[in-house]
Amino acid sequence: MAKSGVTLSLLYHEYTAACRNSREIPCSYRQFCRFYRQFAMTTKATMRIKRKPGEILEVDWAGQTAELQDPVTGEIAPAYVFVTALPCSQYAYVEAFQSMDAESWIAGHQNAFRFFGGVTRTIVPDNLKTGVEKSSRSEPVINRTYQEMAEHYQTVVIPARVGRPKDKPSVEGAVGIISTWIIASLRNETFFSLRELNAAIQEKLKEFNERPFQKRKGNRLTAFLEEEKFALLPLPTLPYELATWQKMTVQYDYHIHVEKMYYSVPYEYIKHVVDVRITRTMIEVFFNNFRIASHKRYYGNEGHPTTVSEHMPAQHQQYVDFNRDYFLEWAKTAGPYTETTMKAILAAYRVEKQALKSCLALTKLADQYSIERVETACGRALDYSPRPNLTSIKTILKTGQDRLQSSESDSTEKNQATSSHGYTRGAAYFGRKEK
Repeated sequence: MAKSGVTLSLLYHEYTAACRNSREIPCSYRQFCRFYRQFAMTTKATMRIKRKPGEILEVDWAGQTAELQDPVTGEIAPAYVFVTALPCSQYAYVEAFQSMDAESWIAGHQNAFRFFGGVTRTIVPDNLKTGVEKSSRSEPVINRTYQEMAEHYQTVVIPARVGRPKDKPSVEGAVGIISTWIIASLRNETFFSLRELNAAIQEKLKEFNERPFQKRKGNRLTAFLEEEKFALLPLPTLPYELATWQKMTVQYDYHIHVEKMYYSVPYEYIKHVVDVRITRTMIEVFFNNFRIASHKRYYGNEGHPTTVSEHMPAQHQQYVDFNRDYFLEWAKTAGPYTETTMKAILAAYRVEKQALKSCLALTKLADQYSIERVETACGRALDYSPRPNLTSIKTILKTGQDRLQSSESDSTEKNQATSSHGYTRGAAYFGRKEK
């Protein structure tokens, strides 16, 4: 059992094969396991120190915290210490973080793998929410981000059983020793940044790993180099990119909302609940574990929509080419009043997608009433306000105020013409005699 890959199941298989060859009846697997445990107890074959090299990485947060001091206010904040240990060599890695959130948890694992120069076949964490969503003796539910990280490094997560510290004795022991050897030894020093604290921790960690064993030759570093480093799996070519997962409902505009930005999803999934994978560079959408959409993550103006035309219903795809430049060019051909109004509509909305809907509606009014009437209505609306909106233009056209303006202009011109030339009296006026 001390060799990597040797399990009770394999030993039982070899045992039953030997029984068949000797024509003996083998005992059941349960009995075999019980006999083996009795054998191990009588021979003291617990192998508490001599673990399988490269097999397990035990991880946990130290119960004792370090301290960071604000250089301006002097306020003290805790720093949480992430501890890992390789059971075979007892080689350890330690790092402080300002939080025990998922991002720090994943970063601690990544930095530990780089420190060791390889990956173990299994990771044994405690039952923390950042690692295990639901504890269970048979089938614990691993946090999705944590599981994804493990798959990237081609390792597996096997949480320690609740209330069973012997499942990860190396890190449990290391936590106590490190709390004394590293954290407590720094109690009289003041650190103003996480970088300063971790630099001091690395110095103490080096001393800890090079400290001689009490009951055998060498130290943790030499044991690691001689007994365990060769057995580690190689690091992947690319580092793992932290991803968070969220459940979202696809809205009627076939978009999801991620940190004030909008990303399209095939319209067939409207009102369906989807799983969204969010990284620093990508947005991926999954339905029943099948990826249905993928977008490059956008950073910029709030409310910016990222839309794939294939995600749109057929009746919506005809508007794909409509953009700001298109509507401004159309308005310019319609007339100066329409152009000014179109610019006012575009400037009135923070989200361009909403503005384009109003711009499209204005072009539809030209189809309904004619471009000439829309131009006149825009001019009338500009008399009322320097920033007219679509509603006011609709009202002017619906009530015929644009035509009324034309009639009033004609009447004014007629009156002006009459005033400039005076009244024309007929011949009867001059030929009239007094009676």
